[in-house]
Amino acid sequence: MMPKERILQLRDELNQHNYRYYVLSQPEISDMEYDRLMHELIALEKEHPDLADPASPSQRVGSDTDNTFTQVKHTYPMLSLDNTYSEDEVRDFDERTRKTLYLDKVEYICELKYDGVSISLQYENGRLVRAVTRGDGEKGDDVTPNAKTIRSIPLLLKPGNHPDTFEIRGEIFLPHKGFEAMNAERAETGEPIFANPRNAASGTLKTKNSALVARRPLDCYLYYLPGLEKHFSTHFESIQAAKEWGFKIPPYIKKCSNLDEVFAFIAFWEKERDGLPFDIDGIVIKVNAYRQQQLLGFTAKSPRWAIAYKFKAREAITTLLSVDYQVGRTGAVTPVANLEPVLLAGTRVKRASLHNADQIALLDIHIGDKVTIEKGGEIIPKITGVDLSARSADLKPVRFIEKCPECGTALVRSQGEAKHFCPNETDCPPQIKGRLEHFVSRKAMDIGCAEATIEQLYDHGLLKNAADFYNLTAEQLVKLERFARKSAENLVNSIELSKQVPFDRVLYAIGIRYVGETVAKKLARHFLSMEALRKASVDDLIQVGEIGEVIAQSVIGYFANERNMELINRLVQAGLQMQMMTVETNISSTLHGKNFVISGVFRNHSREDIQQLIASHGGKNQSSVNSNTQYVVAGDGMGPAKREKAAKLGIPVISEDDFMQMISS
Repeated sequence: MMPKERILQLRDELNQHNYRYYVLSQPEISDMEYDRLMHELIALEKEHPDLADPASPSQRVGSDTDNTFTQVKHTYPMLSLDNTYSEDEVRDFDERTRKTLYLDKVEYICELKYDGVSISLQYENGRLVRAVTRGDGEKGDDVTPNAKTIRSIPLLLKPGNHPDTFEIRGEIFLPHKGFEAMNAERAETGEPIFANPRNAASGTLKTKNSALVARRPLDCYLYYLPGLEKHFSTHFESIQAAKEWGFKIPPYIKKCSNLDEVFAFIAFWEKERDGLPFDIDGIVIKVNAYRQQQLLGFTAKSPRWAIAYKFKAREAITTLLSVDYQVGRTGAVTPVANLEPVLLAGTRVKRASLHNADQIALLDIHIGDKVTIEKGGEIIPKITGVDLSARSADLKPVRFIEKCPECGTALVRSQGEAKHFCPNETDCPPQIKGRLEHFVSRKAMDIGCAEATIEQLYDHGLLKNAADFYNLTAEQLVKLERFARKSAENLVNSIELSKQVPFDRVLYAIGIRYVGETVAKKLARHFLSMEALRKASVDDLIQVGEIGEVIAQSVIGYFANERNMELINRLVQAGLQMQMMTVETNISSTLHGKNFVISGVFRNHSREDIQQLIASHGGKNQSSVNSNTQYVVAGDGMGPAKREKAAKLGIPVISEDDFMQMISS
């Protein structure tokens, strides 16, 4: 098959798989097979740049270039909707609408009001050509490279009767599952977490690095086609046609012939919205017939043919009874409010987060205050306000504690940190138990040891740090309450099996601050062994993708601690994996005896991919350029110091293409 034919075939296959997976939720192939097809397409397009196509599925991986947003004027203004929290105002809207149209009743379309970021997509000849944010309603930011990374937005439409040029609008949002995973990863790397999915979606869409956007699980529902009154008679007809063209149209739509049906739709989703995998904040009510929409027209700010009914805020008022202070495995101290139990969003709430000392000071909160608690995008309710008018003179203000509630050590708060920390890492019980629980967790060492078991082993003096797991015997365990011979042997066997856990998970398990699962993988793949990582300098560490000064200093500080090194040495003696192991034999010995330094950002491979390719072809990776280096593989943004040193030592600096040619030959 000729390259052009294969490229076109791959594009068609990948477009179909994208549609089935992201729009229909009916995948036909595995992720591995999808990735194989995508890699083949990218390679072919690179070999034949004359066949490039901006609508190719390969464009969804994004670019590492810094995209500057330009302002684009909307063909049709993106007006906001009139909002109401009152059913009476919805009745007034209906009455005005019927009066203007001289009708006894009007057919409405009810849709969910998605809590995301509005987007306008423009298509020409079935291809996505531009994506623009709402902006000020008259013009918005061109975010086309970012929108192309969102898999539910079609780059190329199915063949059909769609107009040559048209615009479709909708909402980009972040589903709950993706939001929680993204925030967990940010917390692990020391980055500030997003307050809610809407902020996360908005912040992501305005990120200037589309490769970063591609790694975040944004989704998009489309629900409005402006300017197509000549093609369709109703709004409902237009979005059903858009669904046939390949757009992801939300299924939560209902035609309503009267207000009773509208209010039934509102009542249903106000009750059931917690079961949705994304956030909504109300219901949109639209006149269905395009001819009627034209007769109703617009005000300066909003259409007269639509209104948004907003759900009331999920908040409740209760009494603050006391404040507890919880100590985590990193020593972070979190204040938690104990409340008079109250029903909120279908659950009984008796505790709420106060976050940190700054939040307590901002609220000026007193024990006994009447407080407002809110449950929004966050999982844990938070206190958002205090009713000062209900406060009596004898109530005492909350003062953040000065000493650890568990071990009595004076708390510290570093510059730039929002939280206070207990510095007593080695002897503070909740920190020790927290680290032990983290060590045995499924994504770390995967040891079958429950939290209650760790508590019991700690209380009996059998566990003080992670290395103590590898000294436990069944004979010791059967003497404890709730341990039978079988359960004791199961735990000992699980501990023994953990010795086969790969190095990157061991690195995650030891609990270096800011080194979460993702960072641990990057460090393990870059340095390949605990010993090499221990010897790394700050400069060496920040050469690893997405490793900044904060993480680098944390790693250096961990290995500088004598007790931590004692732990590592004991884990080595226990037989844990302290270097990267490959199950397969090397692909070749092409690079045997050659040392490589990787620097910069690459088009077709991550730095970790290139490092693995070097190792699998018999070469070795180095973190810095020296007289033992044979090649420097350079991408965009290579550090000038490395380039200068390579030139001084006469070391060849080769490109990604040069390297791939080297191993392919």
